[in-house]
Amino acid sequence: MKPLMILALLVLQALQLSAQSIDSSAGKISVTRMADGFKGPWSLAFLPDGGFLVTEKRGRLWRVGTDGRRVEITGLPNIKVQGQGGLLDILVPRDFASTREVLFTYVKAQKGGSGTALARAVLPKGQTRLKDVETLFEMAPGSSGGRHFGSRIVESREGHLFITIGERGDRPSAQDLASHNGAIIRLNRDGSVPSDNPFVGLEGAQPEIWSYGHRNPQGAALDLRGQLWAVEHGAKGGDEVNRIRKGANYGWPIIAYGRHYSGFKIGEGTAKPGMEQPAFFWDPSIAPSGMMIYSGRLFPEWRGDTFIGSLKYDYISRLSGVTLKEVEQLKSNRTARVRDIREAADGSIWFIAEDNGSVFRITPKN
Repeated sequence: MKPLMILALLVLQALQLSAQSIDSSAGKISVTRMADGFKGPWSLAFLPDGGFLVTEKRGRLWRVGTDGRRVEITGLPNIKVQGQGGLLDILVPRDFASTREVLFTYVKAQKGGSGTALARAVLPKGQTRLKDVETLFEMAPGSSGGRHFGSRIVESREGHLFITIGERGDRPSAQDLASHNGAIIRLNRDGSVPSDNPFVGLEGAQPEIWSYGHRNPQGAALDLRGQLWAVEHGAKGGDEVNRIRKGANYGWPIIAYGRHYSGFKIGEGTAKPGMEQPAFFWDPSIAPSGMMIYSGRLFPEWRGDTFIGSLKYDYISRLSGVTLKEVEQLKSNRTARVRDIREAADGSIWFIAEDNGSVFRITPKN
């Protein structure tokens, strides 16, 4: 037997030994460790060859091959690591096989502080260093402090990019269209502004803004119809799941289902004309991060359901129904601070457990 085949078999045996069985509404499921040893893993993205990429907030990028071995990818831009910020989300676009381009968000030092930025780079086949790195966008103006950077990237069916940005702890700025703080922005693939963005041509407004009034959206995904959804952190209560509409105002900090950490009331209450209501909210907060809306490929019972990771209570929340409700919590010692959650091409569900420093895969138990 060839050495590579022996290695592959050993890796497979190790993965099988690492599988854990847990009960769920879809029957028994296997939770298998696919990679470990990460420090502060933040995001994962699948490569067409069966491997995957993992970001670490501290500013490192890893590629894990089909043999389970990982190598560091170098060539990243200067990343400011502070508080909740650093190297954040990564996206492998649909045309990666032909372009070899990846997109990622990171914290960039700016005048007056730092802000969320979007970059594009080429990952040449068989190489471990990014080429042609280019920053396509950075939020303005710069903000001080280390809180609420967002940030997820979603590729729309039409090829546009949605990027979520937190309000950086500056609450009133989420209502200011002159600032990217607390907004979800929409860009063309090259970083330019689509002409049909809602605030193009409005004096004083940032033309990249698609929706605003957000606190700190750390999860975003398309549903099965191509509609964008996002999940964001509330304060003490009031984590929200929102259906994102063009030009809509989601209310922060004027309305919210929660209170400040001090216990004081937030804004004017829970509703106001012209401001969107969440599709679902948690009180108390679960600290949501990572979001996926499921196709049903391996688990038909879960088709169209929303999966969101909890950083605070260490579980994966499953939401379902025309009126969204939390109908299940997938939890074990492997769901410690679920930072990201994704669906692979075969319908398996993958997630990052930050406290375990690991990537896991959920499949039906044979």
